[in-house]
Amino acid sequence: MNFQDNKAIYLQIADRIGNQILSGTLPTEGKVPSVRELAAEIEVNANTVARTYEYLQQSGVIYTKRGLGYFVSPDAKEKIVAMRREQLMQGEMDYFLGQLKAVGITPAELRDIYQDYLKQ
Repeated sequence: MNFQDNKAIYLQIADRIGNQILSGTLPTEGKVPSVRELAAEIEVNANTVARTYEYLQQSGVIYTKRGLGYFVSPDAKEKIVAMRREQLMQGEMDYFLGQLKAVGITPAELRDIYQDYLKQ
């Protein structure tokens, strides 16, 4: 896995797991790889993966079954979408809208650009 410098590694791993859940690669109630398995697969320290799993568990995306490991929560998709919407609205959207204003893109132009994007 290639990591970016602008975001904590454990959060990037959480995003990857979230993408797998949203795509169905990790199904609802499906078993999540063990900490050691995932750490070896993506070549990071097991403590980093443990921190990721702790974050996802606190967020309600995964849960543990004692002695069996981690599993995808029944409402994981909804929780991931809600978390990502909140992140987008709190940080990235403000910057994005500021840039649109700075270069003079109107709401009508943005609507057309977005509609064209959705057609792709």
